[in-house]
Amino acid sequence: MNSTPSASSTDLWADWLLHRRHADDSEYAKRVSAVVLTYIDRVLDHGPLAPNMHILDVGSGEGTLGFRAIERAGASLKVTMTDISTVTLSHARAQAQAKRLQDQCTFVQTSADCLEGIPDASIDLVTTRSVLAYVADKRAALNAMHRVLKPGGRLSIAEPIFQDDAFDASVLKNRVDAQPSEYPDIGLTLLHRWKAAQFPDTPEKIAQNPIANFSERDLLRFAVGQGFTEIHMELHVDVFPSIIQTWDVFIGASPHPWAPSLKQIMAEQFSESERQHFEQMVRPSIEAGHPVSIDRMAYLSATKPI
Repeated sequence: MNSTPSASSTDLWADWLLHRRHADDSEYAKRVSAVVLTYIDRVLDHGPLAPNMHILDVGSGEGTLGFRAIERAGASLKVTMTDISTVTLSHARAQAQAKRLQDQCTFVQTSADCLEGIPDASIDLVTTRSVLAYVADKRAALNAMHRVLKPGGRLSIAEPIFQDDAFDASVLKNRVDAQPSEYPDIGLTLLHRWKAAQFPDTPEKIAQNPIANFSERDLLRFAVGQGFTEIHMELHVDVFPSIIQTWDVFIGASPHPWAPSLKQIMAEQFSESERQHFEQMVRPSIEAGHPVSIDRMAYLSATKPI
């Protein structure tokens, strides 16, 4: 990843949420949704929810968190969903109508780092799920969340920690660079080419990339700096058998909105012989169910002082 898309590239978010995240595979989409629901429930548990609350879900995507909150808290709950993508907001609005929840839901197009259109001190609970990871100025976003919360209001967020993925890509780069030019390891070279297309692979790129230039400790520091109190941080690291079960899904799914799929990487950056070599090297392990997934998610909850 040599650069990150601009905030104006809003269709990127809808394309990933509705297609590339699950490679347009309905069975895999169900497994992804089940995992996402565990993140959402933890965010709402840390809220916690209460009757007559007004929730602001920042970067609401397809609206899953807001709808889950209503399911758990009932008809008195009001949810405002924000997103920078008109497509995802339209999708969430359609879902609200289909679920007959439109009277409880409001939709606002705005970025996470300003929350324009959300009045000061108007919200009881601000939530995010995998949003700040893509915001360049995380301090500004947390400051905006602090602004819109009522005194005594709560913040509850879940953010993926991708730093180790970037560090792994950097290690691969160092190993490739250290290879003797006359006897390169083609398998190692292709692995690096794959990972470097999805994550920054040098210290300079890592420092500039919003998904990789922060850790859970940075989130904690940012929350303290923006005036939150009663802060609780949990880092959950889960290692489990991969939920990807077919080669087509493995190469078609994308790990985050800014990442091309492996299928796209092989088509654009591998020669035909390299594609064949890579598939022969990796595919048997995927189809045998050997890979594991490592999921790193930071959960932070906090209060705006009264």
